[in-house]
Amino acid sequence: MFARQTGQTEAMPRAVTIVPERRSYNQWVAGLTLDDHAHRQTAVAARHWSSRVVLQTALGTSASLVCEVIGATITLFYGMSVSVSAILAGCLLMFIASLPIAVQAARKGLDIDLITRGAGFGYLGSTITALIYASFTFLLFAIEASIMAVAVQDLTGIGIEFAYILCAIVVLPIALQGMRTISRFQIWSQPLWIVLQQMPLAYVFWRGGEVITAWADFTGIYAPRPQLVSFGLALSVLLSLLPRIGEQVEYLRFMPPRAVIGARRWWTAVVLGGPGWLLIGGAKLLLGSVLAAWAVSSGIAPDVAATPGAMFGEAFAPVAGSVRGGLVMTAVLVMVCQLKVNVTNAHAGAIAWSNVFSRLTHGYAARAVWLAFNVGLATTLLFFGIFRSMEIVLMLYSSLAAGWIGALSADLLVSGPLGLRPQVTEFQRAYLYDVNPVGTGAMLLSLVASALCQLGFAGEVAQAFAPVIGLFVAFAAAPALAAITRGRYYIARKRAPEEAAMQTCVICENRFERGDTAHCPVYSGPICSVCCTLETRCHDVCKEGSRATEQFTNLAERMLPRRLARYVHTTTGHFVGVAGAFTLANMLVLGLIGREYARVYPALATHVWSILFAVFLVFFFMSGVGSWFIVLAHESRRAAQDETRRHLGELEQEIVAHEATDAALQKAREVAEAANAAKSRYLVSVSHEIRSPLNSIYGYAQLLERGSDLKPEDAGRVICRSSEHLSNLVDGLLDIAQVEAGVLRLSRDTIRLPAFVEQIANMFRPQASAKGLKFQLETPKQLPEFVRGDQKRLRQVLINLISNAIKFTPAGSVTFRIGWRGEIATFEVIDTGIGIAPEDMDRIFGAFERGNSTSAAGQPGIGLGLAITSTLVHVMGGDLTVDSTLGEGTRFALRLMLSRPVTQPVQSHRADVISGYEGARRRVLVVDDDAAQAAVIENLLRPLGFTVMGARDGDTAIALAAATRPDIVFMDISMPGKTGWETAGLLRAAHGSALRIVMVSADAHQFRRGGDGHDPHDMFLTKPIELDSLLDALSWQLDLTWTVEDGSPRKVPAASVAELHLPAAALPFVPEIESLARIGNVRAIQNRLSELEDAVPDAARFVAHLRTSLECFDFKGLREALRRGVVQVQ
Repeated sequence: MFARQTGQTEAMPRAVTIVPERRSYNQWVAGLTLDDHAHRQTAVAARHWSSRVVLQTALGTSASLVCEVIGATITLFYGMSVSVSAILAGCLLMFIASLPIAVQAARKGLDIDLITRGAGFGYLGSTITALIYASFTFLLFAIEASIMAVAVQDLTGIGIEFAYILCAIVVLPIALQGMRTISRFQIWSQPLWIVLQQMPLAYVFWRGGEVITAWADFTGIYAPRPQLVSFGLALSVLLSLLPRIGEQVEYLRFMPPRAVIGARRWWTAVVLGGPGWLLIGGAKLLLGSVLAAWAVSSGIAPDVAATPGAMFGEAFAPVAGSVRGGLVMTAVLVMVCQLKVNVTNAHAGAIAWSNVFSRLTHGYAARAVWLAFNVGLATTLLFFGIFRSMEIVLMLYSSLAAGWIGALSADLLVSGPLGLRPQVTEFQRAYLYDVNPVGTGAMLLSLVASALCQLGFAGEVAQAFAPVIGLFVAFAAAPALAAITRGRYYIARKRAPEEAAMQTCVICENRFERGDTAHCPVYSGPICSVCCTLETRCHDVCKEGSRATEQFTNLAERMLPRRLARYVHTTTGHFVGVAGAFTLANMLVLGLIGREYARVYPALATHVWSILFAVFLVFFFMSGVGSWFIVLAHESRRAAQDETRRHLGELEQEIVAHEATDAALQKAREVAEAANAAKSRYLVSVSHEIRSPLNSIYGYAQLLERGSDLKPEDAGRVICRSSEHLSNLVDGLLDIAQVEAGVLRLSRDTIRLPAFVEQIANMFRPQASAKGLKFQLETPKQLPEFVRGDQKRLRQVLINLISNAIKFTPAGSVTFRIGWRGEIATFEVIDTGIGIAPEDMDRIFGAFERGNSTSAAGQPGIGLGLAITSTLVHVMGGDLTVDSTLGEGTRFALRLMLSRPVTQPVQSHRADVISGYEGARRRVLVVDDDAAQAAVIENLLRPLGFTVMGARDGDTAIALAAATRPDIVFMDISMPGKTGWETAGLLRAAHGSALRIVMVSADAHQFRRGGDGHDPHDMFLTKPIELDSLLDALSWQLDLTWTVEDGSPRKVPAASVAELHLPAAALPFVPEIESLARIGNVRAIQNRLSELEDAVPDAARFVAHLRTSLECFDFKGLREALRRGVVQVQ
């Protein structure tokens, strides 16, 4: 009756953890239910009994003496002709209604409750029918036990109360043991029952026409009624036996599959064991009718003639030879019959009650609890004298049974074959709507029709036929509602087709057939039907819109006006719904009580109605208060659940975050461990790489120190090459560090390309020749003389590629091929070496990584060459590709844009041909705390005519600069006391721009270009210093003109390496000129260049260069010159 709040989230954030206590509880429940397969489909493996055993067990319920009692009762009330007609009609109707239920049970292995769930009633809708069935079992149990108690009392003389208790509890030891013990008891007691049951029939045939005549002439002992009314009343009482098919089904679900025993045996057993009980039951009804009529004709009082003692005493006395002997035989028959049927009543009732409460409470109690509960209810009815009011009780119960069985039978017999419902009968909670309007609605319509007829609204005949009318209404309404709803409320979600035939429940860990399991998204795995029933935390997230609250809310919103529908989800709406339900129940119960009292005591009708109205008012106010408490308690519970769910969601999110953090930490740990291992390998490799050239340097230095006969020039060359190798190694490590830190800077050098390529080739020709390799240089005819790019980085890349080619080529050739197209240079290094395995193609470009082949592992190196190469190519905007065939060779191809310079550079000179410089003697101050470092610069510059002074720290340098006024300072950064940056700042403040400052450091991370007016220095050089770079820095900063060895002066001005200057005032003209160049408008460009030259005279040289490009229609070069000019200004 409660609707969920709009927007309430039922989804579970992640798979629910199954705690050990929960698993143990479910395993305990599964152990209790697996014996008799209660609450679940009977597995094929469990149907190991023979069809004969199942049939005999099912027919054991036919021993019920209620049939004789009912046959006798309707005969005493309505006479022989009416009772026989009613018995024949009732058996026919019940046979038709019961047959499809029996077939479905035997075919699918389902009990009556599971069939009802899937055949039109839904998961919770079948709870109502389970209550009807459970009440039938203890009602029939009470009637049967009362008959047995009377027989025990007559035989032993004990008190009737003690006899009631004894007859109720005597069945417990057998019923507790389940199907195995019950089947054995039914089979063992079968011969005795058959013999004793046949004796009354033999007596009737022995007496012959006398008994038959008395029976045929019997017209009833009560006031005569219209025969049709009497027939209707008798037939209505007989329909109370409709639920008996449920007890038959309890055994038929253990029937072996038809494919195992054959179609004929299967159908025979199903028909006889199911609706076939009516063949025996109908005969027993007629037997009771005959014996009751004969007992009355023999002088027995009518109120006693309908008891088994009176009926069978007359038949057994002649056989036993005495009245006492007949009483003993009657008592034995009664006890055998009642034990056979009450064992089934107790067993089926316990399962029915368990079905009800397990669905409502999501809990399970042992079978013994529900057996005791069912027997206790029956015992209570015994003390209330159920036998005396049997006709009235059965008449009222018939309407409930007719509505249930009628709707169920029609669904199986009509809706299924006509395709009005799905062909699959699902019974699990995971696949069902809580309420299916087909069966539930048909039963409700049946009850309303029966109630109206019983209240006399349709006349006396309809009143007599009320249960019959209800049966036909339910039978007709079920297919009609199935057609109206198009069968959409039978299955809430579809079963996955790929499910395995056998699956293990994730909770109880037992294996079940596919039909008894469902995939549970909460537990992320299969779950059996019992564990699904017991689940309380899932809130049916596996299906949408299937819960009873959701269905009721949707129905109310569709049926109510919009202004009222908005109150359905409110506390007021909940209160109205609950209070209304209580009020209707009070009205119905009190109305039925008043009607019966008014019928029995007409004179007191007014007084009774006034008293009942007062009682109704009291109950009305009490139910209102109770409803309010229920609603508030529900609201509080729901708020607590929402709060708990919210906290659980936050905890789950925190757990997920912690798991993500843990995973990240684990990954970081693995990365750190890998890095540590790589560092260890790196240190070993670097140690080897450094020690080799150090050994050469150290060895030759010692030889020179000792005055060896070794030529100094030869030793110098070895030391120079070794030092260069060390310098390249350190530069490579710094490059990697700078790229990772994002601080690698490229320079724009003017490269004399042919000479540059030839120089690199000459470096490797001796090495290749010494190894027996053929080294080839292939250059195109049209190769530009000068290009712009980072000469140092390009040299480093090409050296790495060629040295690797020579290193990994044991025999054959190495080809260095250069291509040029447009402004794209292509450098190819092709070898016939060992090649690269496909799985190593990506690894070789990683830092400290090398190929896995044996040949590669045997070569020296630390695995940085290709890593540095790949990184530098990427930074320079180039593209590096590799093609290789293992065992045949490798081809590396580098594509790089190298633009041509705007102006033709002036040729520079190497340090070894410069002999001096023109002009006044220049003073150079070298500030370095390492005397050896300062000595290198001093030894280079003194022979060229420079005055070189040295200082060990910043304070000495400041004082010396103030005293000597040097022209240029070479400043180390890392010094004791003041750093080089601090000293440079003080010198700049003291001497201004007249003093040129060049920073010199081995720490490349402190690189700052300088000369921009913001930094205190003018230039930056990195150690180790190349002498040519040092001389270029002097020429650039002091505007020197070198003299070479032949004595002629050679000017190397600063402009020789500079771009053309674009004044800042010319910037406004650039966008329009660039736009005109894109469309090739020559005349417009000429006009704009003239305007620029007039407006900004300082741009005359730049404009002249642009006009040169324009005359050649080189619009691309014109735009490139504009772009470089703008970059310089910025």
